[in-house]
Amino acid sequence: MRIEILCTGDEILTGKTINTNYGHIAQRLLDVGLEPHWGTVVGDDRGALLTAFRQAAQRARAVIVNGGLGPTVDDLSQEIAAEAAGVTLVLHEPWLARMESFYAARSRPMPPNNRKQAMLPEGAEFLDNPIGTACGFAVTIDGARFFFTPGVPREMRRMLDEQVIPRLLAMGGAPGVPRLKRFHSFGIGESRADELLKGIEAMAPPEAGVKLGFQAHYPQLETKIALRARDAETAERIMAPLAEEVRRRLGNFIMAEDNATLETVVIDALRARGGRLAVAETFTAGGIAGRIAHLPGAEAVFRRGVVARDTGQLADGCRLMGVSADTPLTPALAAELAATLRADCAATHALVVLIDLDPGLGEDRSKGGAILIGIADDAGTVAREARLLGGRDWVRLGAQELALDCLRRRLLGLPTDERVDFERR
Repeated sequence: MRIEILCTGDEILTGKTINTNYGHIAQRLLDVGLEPHWGTVVGDDRGALLTAFRQAAQRARAVIVNGGLGPTVDDLSQEIAAEAAGVTLVLHEPWLARMESFYAARSRPMPPNNRKQAMLPEGAEFLDNPIGTACGFAVTIDGARFFFTPGVPREMRRMLDEQVIPRLLAMGGAPGVPRLKRFHSFGIGESRADELLKGIEAMAPPEAGVKLGFQAHYPQLETKIALRARDAETAERIMAPLAEEVRRRLGNFIMAEDNATLETVVIDALRARGGRLAVAETFTAGGIAGRIAHLPGAEAVFRRGVVARDTGQLADGCRLMGVSADTPLTPALAAELAATLRADCAATHALVVLIDLDPGLGEDRSKGGAILIGIADDAGTVAREARLLGGRDWVRLGAQELALDCLRRRLLGLPTDERVDFERR
């Protein structure tokens, strides 16, 4: 089935807003065995939108339109969809009542222009949005089925999964139930993972159509297994041994699975043992603390974050005497700082990250920096040293990931000194 993704908005067309919605929609389609054939971006212009809708109807059997469902004058999707379909706009009374209740629950009057969001093309199929004021809808234009979704990412993502994809699968006559399993790893490059997982697809029955895929987004790698079976129980039975084999082959490099993240794994491991974490970091600009402190559950485990530009400032924050900006950076110093930080903050675990950048480091990928990590807990201290190349951002992101992964490994009783593919001697 030929599918087009059509994103609207002047801010998307001009590049003022990065079009992450397109990438998410396309990836989710691929995850369930559907493939986008066209991708279009159109500004908030009536003529351009009408032309784009009519052209898309000639190219595709199904079109996902993202954006243009808001209450303002430049939100044109309902109006142009009705014109393209040759119908008028009519008031969807149930959605209007939902919006009024939404505002009443917040003790606010609904602005008059929000009524526009309840005007849908006559005969359109309603698509629910349980977390926003922009409902979606589906309408047929010149024989193609158009699905309209809001531009707000979290609203679009929920509508896509709950409303649009099930309808697309039914339209395509795709047999069976799709199942997707995701593994998030750090330390293994894409080519190495592909080699390690060779033959995985052949372990399942051919009719399951098992597909192994990778998506690299430094410093992590996402490994995906997609399959289809006649029912959910069969899909799970086929997936279980495949997932177990992936875990066996990738080993300790798997940090999280499915919707879990490295950060949530760390938080859950700390909560399970009543742990309390303190973090001190240089050069990463508080990136490690920023990845943890705001998450649900972090309020029970995160004690303190110390951010400094050099080791002397960090030592002052940790009340470690005799250490200055000129003190040589060593793994032993990182471990000593971690032990001091743990005691100062009454924490059960402390993580310290020191970074010694090469002189003149900019975006020169032949340069990099040394990453020195110290962890302190009830069992004592451990230290880890690694060298990463690739410019300032590459080193900064890699240091955050390496440090959090070392903490994960320490919490789970795994070796913290396992080399990763990104290290350079």
